[in-house]
Amino acid sequence: MGPAARLAALLAVLALQAGDLAGVATRGDTFSALTSVARALAPERRLLGLLRRYLRGEEARLRDLTRFYDKVLSLHEDSATPVSNPLLAFTLIKRLQSDWKNVVHSLEASENIRALKDGYEKVEQDLPAFEDLEGAARALMRLQDVYMLSVKGLARGVFQRVTGCAVTDLYSPRRLFSLTGDDCFQVGKVAYDMGDYYHAIPWLEEAVSLFRGSYGEWKTEDEASLEDALDHLAFAYFQVGNISCALSLSREFLLYSPDNKRMARNVLKYEKLLAESPNQAVAEAVIQRPNVPHLQTRDTYEELCQTLGSQPTHYQIPSLYCSYETSSSPYLLLQPVRKEVIHLEPYVVLYHDFVSDTEAQKIRGLAEPWLQRSVVASGEKQLPVEYRISKSAWLKDTVDPVLVTLDHRIASLTGLDVQPPYAEYLQVVNYGIGGHYEPHFDHATSPTSPLYRMNSGNRVATFMIYLSSVEAGGATAFIYGNFSVPVVKNAALFWWNLHRSGEGDGDTLHAGCPVLVGDKWVANKWIHEYGQEFRRPCSSSPED
Repeated sequence: MGPAARLAALLAVLALQAGDLAGVATRGDTFSALTSVARALAPERRLLGLLRRYLRGEEARLRDLTRFYDKVLSLHEDSATPVSNPLLAFTLIKRLQSDWKNVVHSLEASENIRALKDGYEKVEQDLPAFEDLEGAARALMRLQDVYMLSVKGLARGVFQRVTGCAVTDLYSPRRLFSLTGDDCFQVGKVAYDMGDYYHAIPWLEEAVSLFRGSYGEWKTEDEASLEDALDHLAFAYFQVGNISCALSLSREFLLYSPDNKRMARNVLKYEKLLAESPNQAVAEAVIQRPNVPHLQTRDTYEELCQTLGSQPTHYQIPSLYCSYETSSSPYLLLQPVRKEVIHLEPYVVLYHDFVSDTEAQKIRGLAEPWLQRSVVASGEKQLPVEYRISKSAWLKDTVDPVLVTLDHRIASLTGLDVQPPYAEYLQVVNYGIGGHYEPHFDHATSPTSPLYRMNSGNRVATFMIYLSSVEAGGATAFIYGNFSVPVVKNAALFWWNLHRSGEGDGDTLHAGCPVLVGDKWVANKWIHEYGQEFRRPCSSSPED
């Protein structure tokens, strides 16, 4: 085997390995990390190339069809065309018997579309699954709820909070990207299929409005139509008890599709219901937002995400201060870390510029090929859940020297032993569309928790590093502490999860607010009890 052949074989092996790494991200989980969403751009670029070739082929075919049309039209425009001319008579019969058949059943048209379909089938396995569409739709509804966003504003491409008559711009994109009627319909239909009419109705209302404005314009890519939107919206209103709206929308549907017997029966049904109960014609149904049973602190959590909490300023509480921290460590003497005490109970500290841009980028790059859907402990199992939308990867310090340096820096700053088994490997997390983690504790609250399998006790402390910035949203909210910490690029947040007695600190209930705009990356270092006995001595006092 020559050098060229050996090089080709090596490249093939590397390509297969790269493919295996890329395959770690399971299809159907694209929406749960923005880095996975970004990878979806590659197959779409390939599809664009296929579509460009198809269009060029079709353009050539259409030019040929235009030539044929013009030739035949010129014969018909000449009123004196003598069919008695045997040559013209022959060509007329030939056109009608052969030429038109070839035009209608053009082999070139079949070859063009076949090439496009074949190309699509080759990349189809790399495309997001229907579960991704559902997940992305639920993410938009989550953002709508937590940040009180206007659906009409979202459809226009703006992020506006609506409270009563007040409208607040939360984020102003450099380029407006509006949604189509079909886009809004798909979001509404996801909610509709779940029986969630609170979310379905405003999205379907917007779909109906947009479809009305463009009625008669056929778009190849649309899956739905005005009739579909009217149909779903009418039934959604019926389900929430607004019979008057259901009747009005059903009658409008019949204007466009008068032969639809099902909708005609619905109209008769709604008319009968209103005749039996005339008060329903003027009653306005109040649609309740679906309850989230696992989230008892929803109102506080969402308010903290919206307002960044009610934490006092430093001059109001002198105990909150900023300083240069060395922790009496020789490692930090020449380069102390900027420390900001955020809160006292629970004790939460922010270390600014804890990592450099280069280190943050390196850590993200090391983790990206291994990202998988984040899970939470459920009894003795760990499962992916809707209330934690992200992907994560675990990095051993042997992967790269930058991780060894990071561990040394954390140990010097906290005074704790961060080597396994006394601490977990670094967990790197990338949040997805509307990525979030609803209120939770980092420490185990049950003796059956998988955390105890490490045989190193509970998680005594959390060291969380922000590896990126975001444009809006994504704050870390401490629910019972009633404060939030925005994403500060390259900074690190530290807090104790346990009291010195070993009891869990209930005030550390915290959440990762949904990312409104941006690509949020964090790295978590969880430090356990064992190994810290002489570094953080225990106490019998519950106040310590």
